[in-house]
Amino acid sequence: MQKTYKSILSAAKSWPFQEAQKILKHIRGKTPKKGYVLFETGYGPSGLPHIGTFAEVVRTTMVMNAFRKLTLDKIPVKLICFSDDMDGLRKIPSNIPNAKSLEQYLHFPLTSVKDPFGCCQSFGHHNNKQLCNFLDRFNFTYTLVSATECYTSGKFNISLLKILKHYSDIQKIILPTLGKERQKTYSLFLPICQDTGRILQAKVTQIDSQKGTITYQKTDNTAVETPITNGNVKLQWKPDWAMRWYALGVDYEICGKDLKPSLDISRSIIHSLGASPPENLIYELFLDEKGEKISKSKGNGLSIEQWLKYSSLEDLSLYMYKKPKVAKKNSLAIIPQIIDEYLAYRVKYHTQNCQERYDNPIYHIHRESVPQDALYNHKSASISFNLLLNLIQSTGVENPKVIWGLISRHTTDLTPKNSPKLDQIIRCAIRYYQDCSDRKKKFRNITPKECDAVSALKLALSSLSSKTSAQDIQEIVFTVGKDYGYVNLREWFKVLYEVLLGRSHGPRMGGFIALYGIQETIDLIDKSLNKNTGIEKLPKIKS
Repeated sequence: MQKTYKSILSAAKSWPFQEAQKILKHIRGKTPKKGYVLFETGYGPSGLPHIGTFAEVVRTTMVMNAFRKLTLDKIPVKLICFSDDMDGLRKIPSNIPNAKSLEQYLHFPLTSVKDPFGCCQSFGHHNNKQLCNFLDRFNFTYTLVSATECYTSGKFNISLLKILKHYSDIQKIILPTLGKERQKTYSLFLPICQDTGRILQAKVTQIDSQKGTITYQKTDNTAVETPITNGNVKLQWKPDWAMRWYALGVDYEICGKDLKPSLDISRSIIHSLGASPPENLIYELFLDEKGEKISKSKGNGLSIEQWLKYSSLEDLSLYMYKKPKVAKKNSLAIIPQIIDEYLAYRVKYHTQNCQERYDNPIYHIHRESVPQDALYNHKSASISFNLLLNLIQSTGVENPKVIWGLISRHTTDLTPKNSPKLDQIIRCAIRYYQDCSDRKKKFRNITPKECDAVSALKLALSSLSSKTSAQDIQEIVFTVGKDYGYVNLREWFKVLYEVLLGRSHGPRMGGFIALYGIQETIDLIDKSLNKNTGIEKLPKIKS
């Protein structure tokens, strides 16, 4: 039985299981000497955390959970979120308060920079806290590891001395990737000035691997010898990344496509140290509405809080799960689609066998703890975010209780108590409508052919019971469209959207009519057939 179970897991095609297979091969199927497989996600706290930062943790966790499942939890795992908080503040982020007050801290380690928000020990500590606050919402099991603590406590000392011993070899790896002028002054080590606390871009004139020191030249040409241990230096980014893998024994880390050149160099560096680099997944970037890369300092793109105002962590997780190697636009416009995809995957999940579930995103979002909700067991499975949004747009109703009243006319199986997900979606749809939708609708003239077809639909609806199912209504809408010559039924539905709802696109009409009400839809048809073309506000339903 166990062999069959393993074969089912091994056959899983979803990308987290594919990545887990790579890791299992990397460790040769055995627990590493350190006693666990180490998953790392890196975070540069030079700006406020954004959706791409959190995507790394969510995706890495999905791979880690797939690995645990694949190995039947027999190989221990650990996830660390490494904060490069000893990195120097290179520029002042534009999306923080009191930005000018930080100018004096340029080139200081982030954990030595004043917190502009006034609530933490430093700017680095503040951003680390922001990261942890979000991760804790997911109930992740992780450890935040601070670069500052690793450098200053001596945890990195042995690895730093190893880097110093192989200084020439590593320099030969990096220098060809730099410009000629940069090559003249580049050094793996950035000394930290003992007088000011700044990270210096100083020329290193001598190294002593026996003493564990470097000698650098100050701006006044004074030579200063300093130990490389205990936080007296900071490695440049590329050797720092490799040193971190080496020191901590990292087995898996994902990174964005923009870091591919650095990744290749860091892999070469760790090979020069006589060790193997971790397995890596290179993901495509998140883009803003203009198609530009999301930047921590610019603060462009949809923020976590904006997303969660109109959606849930579950939907956000699905967005992060989908095709990590394909670039994604991160804007409010994608939210309705993602929510409805989540609903569709949840409905499908309950009809799938074990093998199929491992390739369903729902498994990787919830693992074995898929929450119960009557919405996903509802026979019609016709209620969606887009349908609710169109219902709100068509009625003008912005009260969740009234929306639930409309739903109760369609079905008594769903209530706020047994379907908290639907209640959440209703409230999110109302907020989305209030903030992101045009409250005015543009109706167009109806042609004679369209008038005949819409009139026929009215006649067909008038013979139905108020309890007619959404699916049966949908079939009637299909039939009327076909009877009136609409070979491409999308054109027929577009007619209904434009003349009844004032939109170029809209919901599944069967579900919409069932929720909105058959008689109410007939009244809407009458109004649409009799009114003049123009822009007018939508009708209101009394609360």
